[in-house]
Amino acid sequence: MAIFTGSGVAIVTPFKDNGEVNYEEFKNLIEFNIANGTDCIIVCGTTGESSTLTHEEHIECIRFCAEVVNKRIPVVAGTGSNCTETAIYLSQEAEKAGVDGLLIVTPYYNKATQKGLINHYTAIASSVSLPIILYNVPSRTGVNITPETAVYLAKNVENIVAIKEASGNISQVAKLMSLADGCIDLYSGNDDQVVPIMSLGGKGVISVLANIAPQQTHDMVQKYLDGDVKGAMDIQLKAVPLCDALFCEVNPIPVKKGVELMKLCAGNLRMPLSEMEPANASKLEKAMRDFGIEF
Repeated sequence: MAIFTGSGVAIVTPFKDNGEVNYEEFKNLIEFNIANGTDCIIVCGTTGESSTLTHEEHIECIRFCAEVVNKRIPVVAGTGSNCTETAIYLSQEAEKAGVDGLLIVTPYYNKATQKGLINHYTAIASSVSLPIILYNVPSRTGVNITPETAVYLAKNVENIVAIKEASGNISQVAKLMSLADGCIDLYSGNDDQVVPIMSLGGKGVISVLANIAPQQTHDMVQKYLDGDVKGAMDIQLKAVPLCDALFCEVNPIPVKKGVELMKLCAGNLRMPLSEMEPANASKLEKAMRDFGIEF
């Protein structure tokens, strides 16, 4: 059984002006998503600026999110690291916090061979009982999970059950699903490829877009699942300019500006991320309005 089916939001982490996590705004964001159709919360992922959270903040954000959601929808915690032992520690703490699954990115910077990836993921998976979603995003990490490696892990490690595919390589995803023959669940990691990836057997999306358009993102996936491919495609194509604006600067700079425009939370970022350029902010604001987002 899939950890979730539908739209999972890769939720932002709100910060106060002094850089501390703003838990009041965080609660409001979680409630906004639940009230507007989001099917799963993914906490402390890339969009949540996990790479600049201390271990203590990371664990507390996961615990807080799980507590606020209180099993109304699944919570998946990002617990990946370029250090296997750190990933094990964060994963074990997330399990104690009561989340429903883990999202584990490939090791970044030091990278790994495919053998290294197998060893890394097997060690993490064996340290917890939670289901695990592999996270393949080579543009950020410098390493690609090949279809063969993903299928090997899904077939040989009981609690590795899914993959978030953000390689952008549809041919690779097609090969993965051909080799998998149903042994792994697939989630789109790119908001502009949700419908194409669902056409290859995807269960949904782990989405940046859902931070500012949760209902539309949910509806896009649900329409596809209900057999309304045309309806899903219409939302997908309408969202393309907004997806472009959300990634015209490195994520999560634009989406943090988006939630700020909607007055959902302050758009404060942690260095080395910087304030969005005014011209790009104007482009984002226009794209949001054109997509029907009111603020």
